[in-house]
Amino acid sequence: MREKICIDKGWMFHRGDIKIDFPNVKAAAYNRAKTERMLWGPAARDYDTGAYARERWDKVDLPHDYVVENETEERYNNALGYLKYDNAWYRKSFTLTEADRDKRLTLYFEGIATYATIYLNGCLLKRNFCGYTSFEVDITDFARFDCENILAVYVNTEEHESWWYEGGGIYRHVWLCKTDLVSVDLWGVYAKPKKISDTVWEVETETTLRNDTDKRQLVTLNGEICDGKGKVVACATSRGYITERDKKVFKYTFSLSSPLLWSPEEPNLYTVKTHVLRGNNEVDSTDTRIGFREAYADPVRGLFINGKKYKIQGLCGHADCGLLGKAVSDNIHRYKVRLMKEMGANGYRTSHYPQAEALMDALDENGFIVMAETRWFDSSDEGKAQLEMLMKRDRNRPSIFFWSLGNEEFYHANENGRRIVKNLLAYAKKLDNTRMIMTAVDRTPHNAAVLEELDVVGVNYNWDAYGAIHEKFPKKPVISSENCATGTTRGYYFDDGVYVTGYDHDANRMFRSREFTWKFIMERDWMMGGYQWIAFEHRGEATWPRICSQSGAIDLYMQKKDPFYQNMSHWTTSPMVHLLPHWNFKGLEGEPVKVFAYTNTPTLELFLNGESQGRREIEKYGHGEWVVPYAPGKLEVVAYDTDGNIVARDSKTTTGEPKKLMLKLDTPDIKANGQDVAIVTCYAVDENGLEVPDAAPTVRFYSNSLGCIYSTGSDIADHSSLLLPIRKMRAGRIGAAVKIGNTSGELRIYAESDGLDTAVLKINVDQ
Repeated sequence: MREKICIDKGWMFHRGDIKIDFPNVKAAAYNRAKTERMLWGPAARDYDTGAYARERWDKVDLPHDYVVENETEERYNNALGYLKYDNAWYRKSFTLTEADRDKRLTLYFEGIATYATIYLNGCLLKRNFCGYTSFEVDITDFARFDCENILAVYVNTEEHESWWYEGGGIYRHVWLCKTDLVSVDLWGVYAKPKKISDTVWEVETETTLRNDTDKRQLVTLNGEICDGKGKVVACATSRGYITERDKKVFKYTFSLSSPLLWSPEEPNLYTVKTHVLRGNNEVDSTDTRIGFREAYADPVRGLFINGKKYKIQGLCGHADCGLLGKAVSDNIHRYKVRLMKEMGANGYRTSHYPQAEALMDALDENGFIVMAETRWFDSSDEGKAQLEMLMKRDRNRPSIFFWSLGNEEFYHANENGRRIVKNLLAYAKKLDNTRMIMTAVDRTPHNAAVLEELDVVGVNYNWDAYGAIHEKFPKKPVISSENCATGTTRGYYFDDGVYVTGYDHDANRMFRSREFTWKFIMERDWMMGGYQWIAFEHRGEATWPRICSQSGAIDLYMQKKDPFYQNMSHWTTSPMVHLLPHWNFKGLEGEPVKVFAYTNTPTLELFLNGESQGRREIEKYGHGEWVVPYAPGKLEVVAYDTDGNIVARDSKTTTGEPKKLMLKLDTPDIKANGQDVAIVTCYAVDENGLEVPDAAPTVRFYSNSLGCIYSTGSDIADHSSLLLPIRKMRAGRIGAAVKIGNTSGELRIYAESDGLDTAVLKINVDQ
């Protein structure tokens, strides 16, 4: 039966290229021409990475990103995060048993940044030319059963794919997969739910089986659909022959009555269980999650899911995490999705490449409307292979509504782009004919040649062009595939200096405020919605001394910014109000201070030290605004409903000096599995227990043996290594990432600073 074994632990790692001393003799050149060509250097079976190695090798676990460990320097590329990119080697040994000899053996790499070459036992087996795609390496013919197998991976980061910070290393999981010689192919199950009547649904299923034996095989394929509780609700079967060393697609259809539907509010999921039999013996099985939903886009009325109209309240996202680089643990992917959902988002764009399977799983589970984007707008064999990878891996996911073929391409506007898009479109329709296909256009979108060929008009920014676009394509649904991109800084409320003001604002005519953007979308019924740039601040796309983009609603170190709450005011209905700025402006007494309040209620009233500063009637998706002479004390905003009842309030109070450090756990679902990461926030309080928003102590972090401090961060203009356990606080908060070990018990995390009371956070972690 199928085994899928995670081999993330215990890799040897060397940063930098290694000079290979190739012997200057005929025999060396002759031997290099053979299957086991790597007889010298770090890909060779007998290369020593132990105590006698000439180079330094470190032991690491995956996921691993070595680029993020560096200090940032202005001399390096700003788009890529001001970090040095260099090449690296990884090596790992593993053993196989005699029981594995008659199995198909593969390695599945979820992602390596950026170009990768894979060797097993000195044999070159695979080159992968994209830092964002997953790929499989068949090692069946090269595996050894009489000794250790040596896996070597060479990572080359010299050529950049851009889209900002790229990282370096094996930054997603690696799996050793063992199957029978008759098995389901990689991403081989394609299940297409279709509504037949008010109560009856069918699931047309195509399953690609492979026969790696030397004989034709008679195969029976049994399928089941199970609901969320594991109950079998439908069955189907198919039978047939597969010729030797070949693949074959088996088709069959499930029928079931009144399944629970998948929607943003109720993301119900089902599982297709596939069982493969040779004779009477089951030799393989796989599970594939699906969801039942109807979706269509009306060019006049917008997007409908299961008959209900939706506006896409979407966010774009990159694959990294500011505290981890590209090597993001599964539990942090889930945490990122929870934060976006808390913000009120119901949509996510995988900008601009395939993203981690754990993230995609969480998007399914939380009801997101996903635009899944391929990396290259490219109809070459390589470009089409990358599109195929994305679509085959994710085409069963109910969260996927759109396939995007590219982003902001120069070729979108010319005849070459039209040819490319027609080629890709035809190819994509063969892979999945159930979703809408689009691309994200930014240059002269109303004249972009590619838009005439696609199902959806996707436009980045270009607010002045929407009228002409809708007029030119009246029968095509329209979406704002990217918008906003206006920077803000957590806790900073001035208009000059290193940081961007924290108030919502227009950057220019292209990069408009969140308020302008959401009003624009909501005023046009024919717009399906939009995807805001961006959910989380990301490395790169920066201007020195800042090391990251500032467009995120959540900052680089996983702290909520004011736009987080502004999005809540646009996208949620439970009464809320958020007040900014903080109220610690010592030395500015009597000076005018701009005060904003984000709310989804119709009326706000502001008070300073109990004295009203005036009521404001708030237009839909608007905000409250006052100018108040600064005076220490309590600034409070009160929100009223249409009947004049108080339904929400928020306040900012002038604090005293920091007295004590505090720690809070932001990721409570951590396990002692050697993989999870805890995100912890450190802040300071005064003698009255009030959080000090402008506290700036230098803090030292440490933990007991159940975890280790991996990284800390606070200031987006801090150029020291992310991996330091000592960090100066900016704007009252520091984020810290703590890697959890394999031992259950009480994890203790400490934060200390001279002159302040030490914080201790105690967390019970179980396996």
